[in-house]
Amino acid sequence: MGVIREHSRVVLLTALPDEGLAAGDIGTVVHGYRDGRAYEVEFVTLTGETVCVVTLEVGQIRPVHQRELASARELLAA
Repeated sequence: MGVIREHSRVVLLTALPDEGLAAGDIGTVVHGYRDGRAYEVEFVTLTGETVCVVTLEVGQIRPVHQRELASARELLAA
């Protein structure tokens, strides 16, 4: 996959129920660690409210693909 750059949009591959996140949620990389093996990712609502900032391993996220569409869902209770 290569190193994901800061400020890149990423897709969550695994649900994080403790954070109220589901696989497919979209976040923004705010920091990279250990030569691209982990990332600090911020998830926000569509109105810009931060839901959480979590450290994720590279296998838990992937870059957004060019032809993907975003969708909306109600935030799960954390």
